[in-house]
Amino acid sequence: MVSKGKNVPRLRQIADISRATEKKARESWHMLTIMAEFIESTERLAELRPAVSIFGSARTKPDDPFYEKAVDIARRLSDAGLAVISGGGPGIMEAANKGGYEGQSASVGLNIELPREQKGNQWQNISISFRHFFARKVAFVKYADAYVVLPGGFGTLDELTEVLTLIQTGTSRRIPVILVGTTFWRGLLDWFRTSLLANGMIEAKDLDLVQLIDEPANIVDAIFAFYEAREDLLSAYSKEPGAYL
Repeated sequence: MVSKGKNVPRLRQIADISRATEKKARESWHMLTIMAEFIESTERLAELRPAVSIFGSARTKPDDPFYEKAVDIARRLSDAGLAVISGGGPGIMEAANKGGYEGQSASVGLNIELPREQKGNQWQNISISFRHFFARKVAFVKYADAYVVLPGGFGTLDELTEVLTLIQTGTSRRIPVILVGTTFWRGLLDWFRTSLLANGMIEAKDLDLVQLIDEPANIVDAIFAFYEAREDLLSAYSKEPGAYL
């Protein structure tokens, strides 16, 4: 591609050898740390499935009804044979790990190093620490067979829109995406319909990528029903007692 006379600098063009070497070493080390996170998550989670990733606010307190609901949902999923994956921190993440820990299956925390808010909770059978958000996000999607999303802030919305984009574009396989909290999420779903759909920015079928369910028992049933309706996926998992599929 012709640069049309523009000066587009390249690393190899740095005249200061010491500066160039230092920069190459720093970027190489950065890449190695990223690779290390992918390798560790693969080694520790590849055989974990089936699993469900649960998202929600780190700021939700233990006396909040959604905290209690998250514990209930996670425990039911765990007892049904699904590992529970959360962000490993406080709030809804802690509630999800707690419910999974108290159930029959593994409780997984994908912890992230942050200057505030993030502190690993004690309810983790498997705990993995990440420095890079995108490596952590890959693990959330790659090893999940369903998403359960409770009320949360920007981080929760980021995870939700990430998986919806991947499914919509065919980059990731179709999995159940369940929103918990009708009152909280209804405005967003209405906006999807009145703004995104109305302006041709999504298709009507894209609205079917999410389900709105409040009852914990119904969430478990919806996940099972999704895979029972897609028999082509059943062979991907063991049918031994306690297995999900």
